[in-house]
Amino acid sequence: MSSIKIECVLRENCRCGESPVWEEASNSLLFVDIPAKKVCRWDSLSKQVERVPVDAPVSSVALRKLGGYVATIGTKFCALNWEDQSVFVLAMVDKDKTNNRFNDGKVDPAGRYFAGTMAEETAPAVLERHQGSLYSLFPDHNVKKYFDQVDISNGLDWSLDHKIFYYIDSLSYSVDAFDYDLQTGQISNRRIVYKLEKDEQIPDGMCIDAEGKLWVACYNGGRVIRLDPETGKRLQTVKLPVDKTTSCCFGGKDYCEMYVTSARDGMNADGLLRQPDAGGIFKITGLGVKGIAPYSYAG
Repeated sequence: MSSIKIECVLRENCRCGESPVWEEASNSLLFVDIPAKKVCRWDSLSKQVERVPVDAPVSSVALRKLGGYVATIGTKFCALNWEDQSVFVLAMVDKDKTNNRFNDGKVDPAGRYFAGTMAEETAPAVLERHQGSLYSLFPDHNVKKYFDQVDISNGLDWSLDHKIFYYIDSLSYSVDAFDYDLQTGQISNRRIVYKLEKDEQIPDGMCIDAEGKLWVACYNGGRVIRLDPETGKRLQTVKLPVDKTTSCCFGGKDYCEMYVTSARDGMNADGLLRQPDAGGIFKITGLGVKGIAPYSYAG
């Protein structure tokens, strides 16, 4: 086991940092600050950050095959042109639920953009329950709705053989799996693969590593945990110097570094004094495992 090193590489003071995605072409980390309504790109070589403001809470960002990015903004799937900072709406969901917004999203191995919704929070993790749904935006810009009754649609990823879809609805305090049909994008046979323990708090963002194990950021738990979805066992816990760890992804050379986003909304003055890096972006090295490259939206 190599020695694990954790550093705050960007003190961004995100109100709620989320959706880290590595862009190999630019050696950059993309992420969002949901309530601050901005998409950010941190250049790992120059250490500079570019920020693009949008007009509603932006909950996820992803790469796009055609160039630029896609993002979930409010209840819209959008294309984002980085150069001129323009946003183009591709589709809209939950038109009947005016208090809803998208939350976490990620592109599947076939280039569909999966993302789920939730009711807007009155405080972190305090909201009207069962208002959300899970959707995907197909490359032809058609939207498929999978199911509703979701509390806080959150982390998602796919098994290395593309036969299983992993998904988190945060207030179920579990990581779930579905059978997954790559050709059609259909999911079925939902089951629980891991139930979080009390001190692990709330499951948030998630990513898979090159060994097929899942990494889950635990909101209020100040950690990322590594799970074996086949045995349902936790394999590793990595604690961070902030409580509100929100999501994680692999990046850097050969995807051997992990990047973790965090939040500061909901913390009092004393908490912020004790955790000055809350809302920062963290890099974890020495995990001894690599990740895989993110997929790009095909539309």
